[in-house]
Amino acid sequence: MSNEAQNTWSGKVRLIGADFTSAPRRRKPITIACGHLSGHCVFLESLETCADWPSFEAVLGRPGPWLGAFDFPFGLPREAVIDLGWPLEWAALIRHCATLGRERFRTILDEYRQTRPAGQRYPHRLTDRPARSHSPLKLVNPPVALMFFEGTPRLLEADVTVAGMHCADPARVAVEAYPGLLARSITPDSYKSDEKRKQTPKRQEARNRIVVALREGGHLLGLRLAGDHALIERIVDDASGDLLDATLALVQAGWSLQAGPPGFGLQDGFDPIEGWIAGMP
Repeated sequence: MSNEAQNTWSGKVRLIGADFTSAPRRRKPITIACGHLSGHCVFLESLETCADWPSFEAVLGRPGPWLGAFDFPFGLPREAVIDLGWPLEWAALIRHCATLGRERFRTILDEYRQTRPAGQRYPHRLTDRPARSHSPLKLVNPPVALMFFEGTPRLLEADVTVAGMHCADPARVAVEAYPGLLARSITPDSYKSDEKRKQTPKRQEARNRIVVALREGGHLLGLRLAGDHALIERIVDDASGDLLDATLALVQAGWSLQAGPPGFGLQDGFDPIEGWIAGMP
């Protein structure tokens, strides 16, 4: 690692945690948590929303040094990429998918799924099984394939370095987050819903337990969360769970920064077509 790279990551680095959606809008925006790491503590500094693509792209364009953890799959199962005859280099794969367009991309995945045996419709990446994350080919509930389709081209276009997958601006680095991985290390209980009838006191209690555990470092990654009391209350009160998911992603970003370059704590030798979830042992 060069002296320049060492200096970049040894000073104060901004952290970004993003809870993503493939169709940002005012009622369901992309949610961003910002902060920094000090010792074993992640300090939450602000919460913001991106209700459209230009505002999210502006976040990606902020000058570094920053490390961001983004809640969408950065890659596709190698098995599926080979079966479909798509490029086996990350940037070329992303450009190919973007060229297809959203509807053609969706149609190809629908058709591919029908060629597979029952019970094996959705191939997974190596990181998905232990993390209990959805296959990046899933188009509904949740549509993580569309999150891949919308998120990864914007990382590429913004010239962001994708750790272990794509080298670009060394002062702006992205890792893949999965808030559910961290939340489940605290409680198995459901803590969020976009449906009003499911936004119950029980789910608010679960959010509170998660936040308390984050503040105490009582979770998989061991870092403590600190921040203004009003910000913490907003996280607990947000029944959609979006603010909490962005904050969980922020903690994953902090863990990656603590691990440091060049690998940022990701599994050694992981498949650069598939990607790896930050904090996944």
